[in-house]
Amino acid sequence: MIFYFSGTGNTKWAAERLAEITGEELLFIPEIAGSDCHFLLQEDERIGFCFPVHGWRPPFLVREFIKNLTFENAQGHYCYILCTAGDTIGETVRLFQEDLSEIGLHADSVCSLIMPESYVGLPFMDVDKPDKERQKKEAARKRIETFADCVLNRKKGYSDLTIGHWPRINSRIIGGYFLNHLITDEPFKVTTDKCIKCGLCSKVCPVKNIDFKNDNIPSWKHNGKCLTCFACYHHCPNHAIEFGRQTQKKGQYYFNKQSK
Repeated sequence: MIFYFSGTGNTKWAAERLAEITGEELLFIPEIAGSDCHFLLQEDERIGFCFPVHGWRPPFLVREFIKNLTFENAQGHYCYILCTAGDTIGETVRLFQEDLSEIGLHADSVCSLIMPESYVGLPFMDVDKPDKERQKKEAARKRIETFADCVLNRKKGYSDLTIGHWPRINSRIIGGYFLNHLITDEPFKVTTDKCIKCGLCSKVCPVKNIDFKNDNIPSWKHNGKCLTCFACYHHCPNHAIEFGRQTQKKGQYYFNKQSK
């Protein structure tokens, strides 16, 4: 089985490709996180974890899910990690391996995919230009095929990670600031004269954090569940959603299978 989380679709695409090749079940973490997270594995079933990198760390939703995850018979089953990021991942995989060790698991192989940028919550960050987006997707398609073959054949010790410079500073210090101060729905707002009241933002929010009723202007619940994945912002067909002043005049992106 493959446990995955995705906001703007990069990780979903990768997880679906792994599921297609291995023939194993996909489980969307936000949909099962609040239920009984105890699983019985089939004979020779693999255990996969796929998620985007948030602030050079695994998303806190995914880390909280792992704390509650248990298996009837995990010993001897092949386990792997795949993460996606717009650039480097720092200590993301190392932190996740530590989380897995707490429940008696260890990933046999690991991979990171550099995908088109979707984080736009800081002044110096924006989506990639079309040419760079295409280049990243082309490279990722090749990279996922290599890793999928590794997973299919249960290769152990495979590691293809773009860690980058200063991984500890990025993941531990900057990542800590990101977690404590930048993961919030407080700055999100709607430009009312642009909003067409389609409700798409509410539909695509992976943690159901947006209220949309009776064709009213959508509003965020401020319940601590927002992951600041920007799925709402990127999917808005009229660019009516902003994250404070940080996203003004910035681009939008979500993974489109038809795009090249």
